[in-house]
Amino acid sequence: MSSATALPLNGKLGFWMTSLGAERRTFAPLQGDDTVDVAIVGGGYTGLWAAYFAKQLEPSLSVAVFEAETLGYGASGRNGGWVSALVPGNRATFARNSPGGKAASTALQREFVTSVDDILAILEREGIDADQHKGGTLSAAHTRAGMARLLAKREADLSYGLTADEVQVLDRDAFRARIDIDKVHGGLFYRDVARVHPAKLVRGLADAATRLGVGIHEHSPVLSINSGMLTLPGGTVRAGRVLVCTEGYSGPLMGRRRLVPINSSMIVTRRLDPDAWERIGWEGRECLNDSAHTFIYAQRTADDRIAIGGRGVPYRFASGTGGEGETAQVTVRQLLGKLGSFFPGIEFRAEHAWSGILGVSRDWNGSVTWDRGAGIGFSGGYAGHGVTAAYVGGRTLAELALERESPRTALPWVGYHARAWEPEPLRWLGVHAMYRLFGVADAWEERRGSSQTSLLARLGSRLAGLHE
Repeated sequence: MSSATALPLNGKLGFWMTSLGAERRTFAPLQGDDTVDVAIVGGGYTGLWAAYFAKQLEPSLSVAVFEAETLGYGASGRNGGWVSALVPGNRATFARNSPGGKAASTALQREFVTSVDDILAILEREGIDADQHKGGTLSAAHTRAGMARLLAKREADLSYGLTADEVQVLDRDAFRARIDIDKVHGGLFYRDVARVHPAKLVRGLADAATRLGVGIHEHSPVLSINSGMLTLPGGTVRAGRVLVCTEGYSGPLMGRRRLVPINSSMIVTRRLDPDAWERIGWEGRECLNDSAHTFIYAQRTADDRIAIGGRGVPYRFASGTGGEGETAQVTVRQLLGKLGSFFPGIEFRAEHAWSGILGVSRDWNGSVTWDRGAGIGFSGGYAGHGVTAAYVGGRTLAELALERESPRTALPWVGYHARAWEPEPLRWLGVHAMYRLFGVADAWEERRGSSQTSLLARLGSRLAGLHE
């Protein structure tokens, strides 16, 4: 059974950030004027990786990061902790819009696969302890329709360069031997995925960047960027190159119709006792998601909790960002209910609940852009696949800004532009209608035991541009 008693903690940036406690470094706001070679707006993963690689490529450069709140305030400190090979976008769309066609989109997919081990190697080299563990991901199918979707997804994965060893089909018994989910039909196992503690990764990247000489300023919002001049409350900064790495918080600088902030909510349970873990299994500490249209994502944490997330309230009117992430009790109950249905007979109690936002373009495709004439670049629109995307995007931004050609600078998401989102209230109505369609589709498939995906879900996927 599940329990949804009053939470000890709700919001406050979430469990990951709160768990750092006194270990979290702080950085002084900008006071006065400054001049730097590279100014980076946003102190999440993308900005920190961009700063790290800019200094790696050219140690003599002066590089500074300006964060409006605290490092990791956004998705970087609140996410599910998956370092995965998931591409932020529709591979078929990238193929159609690239001169390189499908080969270019395959190269993008392979870059994300190899980046998982690249990230882990850097963490090892830099001495960063982010509770990293490469256990892969299990994708569970709870219905015959869900299993059919996973098999179709695997065929698409294979066509875009994944190997049969990298994405494996598991029958019911093989799946339950790894995680004993009740009523699972089977699923997929993705080899190249690692679990991390998101806030520890933020802290480690900040430490690595500052060791290279990167300057970091918290509580330093950039109010405007004009011809290489950044205006902040505490002063101005002149920069030869400006990299905007603000993901779901990009509206004030990049326009509120370029990316919208889609909400995702999480809970973390109290530590489970050994008897519960013996029932559940999960000894490989794989990441976990499912084939539902309103899917969940989860991990077994290093200290033996379950952290699980899902959508909750998907979008706030006028692109609201939700502050420190307080989460509605109904969402907590829904996530606890998921765990209860997966593992009946075990009592789950939430210890902390929180929400965060992810940046989503109109067609759900991420992009990296660089305007050489203006000296300004941007990476974002990761649509929830941001831990690896931030690494690839931040590294690519640094290479573009410093005019270093690499396989990454030729990938099809570089220079990609999605059309603008609709104005309000159409934007709010459209996003909520799409998620409503997905919710109804899930209920329909489960109630009827359907072997085919609901027409409502197919409609929602095509409207959103998610269908490959």
